[in-house]
Amino acid sequence: MDLQLNRVDYLQVGVTSQKTMRLLPASGRRATQKVVVGDQDGVVTCFGIKKSEAVPVFKTLPGQKISRLELGGALGTVQEKIFVSSGSEVRGFTKRGKQFLSFETNLTESIRAMHISGSDLFLCASYIYNHYCDCKDQHYYLSGDKISDVLCLPVEKLERITPILACQDRVLRILEGSDLMYEVEVPGPPSVLALNGGDGGESGEELLYGTSDGKIGLIQIAKDSPVPKWEIFNEKKRGGVLCMDHFDIMGDGVKDLLIGRDDGTVEIYGLDSANEPVLRFDHALTESITSIQGGCVGKEGYDEIVLSTYSGWVTGLTTEPVHREAGPGEELKVSQEMQAKVASLRSELEQLQFKVVQEREKYQHSSQSTTAVSAVPVFSINDKFTLNKDDASYSLILEVQMAIDNVLIQSDVPVDLLDVDKNSAVVSFSGCESEPNGNFLLATYRCQANTTRLELKVRSIEGQYGTLQAYVTPRIQPKTCQVRRYLIKPLSLHQRSHVFDQNRPMNTLSLTGQFSFAEIHSWMVFCLPEVPEKPPVGEDITFYFQNTFLDTQLECSYRKGEGIFKSDNISTISILKDVLSKEATKRKINLNISYDISEESVGHTLRMIHPKLEYQLLLAKKVHLIDALKELQVHEGNTDFLIPEYRSILEEADKLQEEYKKQPAHLERLYGMITDLFIDKFKFKGTNVKTKVPLLLEILDNYDQNALMTFFDTA
Repeated sequence: MDLQLNRVDYLQVGVTSQKTMRLLPASGRRATQKVVVGDQDGVVTCFGIKKSEAVPVFKTLPGQKISRLELGGALGTVQEKIFVSSGSEVRGFTKRGKQFLSFETNLTESIRAMHISGSDLFLCASYIYNHYCDCKDQHYYLSGDKISDVLCLPVEKLERITPILACQDRVLRILEGSDLMYEVEVPGPPSVLALNGGDGGESGEELLYGTSDGKIGLIQIAKDSPVPKWEIFNEKKRGGVLCMDHFDIMGDGVKDLLIGRDDGTVEIYGLDSANEPVLRFDHALTESITSIQGGCVGKEGYDEIVLSTYSGWVTGLTTEPVHREAGPGEELKVSQEMQAKVASLRSELEQLQFKVVQEREKYQHSSQSTTAVSAVPVFSINDKFTLNKDDASYSLILEVQMAIDNVLIQSDVPVDLLDVDKNSAVVSFSGCESEPNGNFLLATYRCQANTTRLELKVRSIEGQYGTLQAYVTPRIQPKTCQVRRYLIKPLSLHQRSHVFDQNRPMNTLSLTGQFSFAEIHSWMVFCLPEVPEKPPVGEDITFYFQNTFLDTQLECSYRKGEGIFKSDNISTISILKDVLSKEATKRKINLNISYDISEESVGHTLRMIHPKLEYQLLLAKKVHLIDALKELQVHEGNTDFLIPEYRSILEEADKLQEEYKKQPAHLERLYGMITDLFIDKFKFKGTNVKTKVPLLLEILDNYDQNALMTFFDTA
């Protein structure tokens, strides 16, 4: 069955956070539902739709930014009480807007996630989870990494309280009381949790998760261990998952899965006969979707999906047909209701135009005045800087509540800007002098009209660390700019992992000295991405990492006064040694450094680079042949005389050129890594081989794996 959904924009509120819009349960038989939404100005707005117009039910006064909005009520009754969290406070409102609860928690940080089940309230700040029952403190847990969402399995079905925390270190933590029962590893940093079917499925133990790199999965959280059911990988490279819901929009009696992503994609998944999810519908908006829910809002009898977007639009994708068709000779009559609506919109437009002219004159007048003070307009930016595992690049996403005029990107370390398909902005590069002021990149993105979201891709070089800065200028008067800074870390292409292959040949770096656990942890935060800023609980800790570019690995184990680092890539150990000794010297700490270098590991790393290097050399060779082959084709009129290999190059010419364009410096990167590996191998032996680098580059240009291995062994 084909699904036809039409977009209707209902109302715009202030900028919204994740999971801050809900539909109140319908009160009559087949009545439409009211929408309640909380924004970052602290306002809770509740409205319904009558004759296609938004009719307010209630609106609260502004206050602290609302971080979550949930519906609750006594177990077994209609869940129609509205609970909002802002700062460290939770407030409760009735569906008419009367405040009945103001609960100031004892949290020192702002609430980031909230879940309500009957009289139980589950709250999370960055690292702390608290459970309250009737506003009395019950349980507490300190997580090892930042918490992004919290959920509790349905108490009615299981008759036990099972809270689940989604944590940034790619783990779901299952709690019992104040204790950790077990951890579930998931394929990406989980950003949102939901109960399967809205009630945890038949067993009440089925849990859905969405990750910030766009993957979705279903797990059964049994009492002793998890049972993974299915996973959807993000093959289309869409945005991270921000919200989920279940609703039967297809009308086939089975609840469909609704997904909202941070690149504006809405997806609807149905289940096939084997209970595996299948994509049934998708729709793209221009900004991130912060909340999603299915229901009936606009017109009785027509189901729809209601979403809230980052800039505060509440939008419906409705099954109600928008277009009417007429046969030849038929007249289309515009209903009175429609005529009245058109007339009211016209008059509203005229009033707005008049108001704009008035305000312009007022602004011109005050800008000439000598006493008037110019105020800087405040605007909020939603930004995300994350490492993609697939192509070892960083994604920088900038989203502003109004249209972006331009974005200037500046970096004090060498980075490559990669092409992004979704990006329609015009980029221009300025020449920069890297020597005196350490400027390596200056690029300006000029956005097209009404662009509120910009996505860029950046690839860094390991061992070179510094700052990337984005200067964002929206289209507002007076012209204002906000700067956002992003750290590019020494081992920037490493990503947290849960697995470590002990069978690979390992190089080991050992440190001892008079440093505290907090100090060595702060050095790890400085060196590697995805390390929690807070020092972990306990006396020692072990982290595993994987290099997203080469698939080499790193193990970091440290405690007070001692650190041991193991990697199958000698360059990783070399970078760590340089950075850690530099940091220790800054703090006047004496370090004893010893290392155990494995000769085998160099050959092992070269073997891991080999397929990537061979592929890139072949791609470069094919791209260089394209022009000559095209010329031959023009001369000869056909390609029958060419060997099959050359014919296939011509057939795939556009695809090959596109791929080559997308990875401009890929070959240089691989050459650089092999050169670093060569220099680092001999550096640990105390030999300087920089004079032999030209010879190495010559071998790489006429690449042969055996010749390269021999050169490494005999140099």
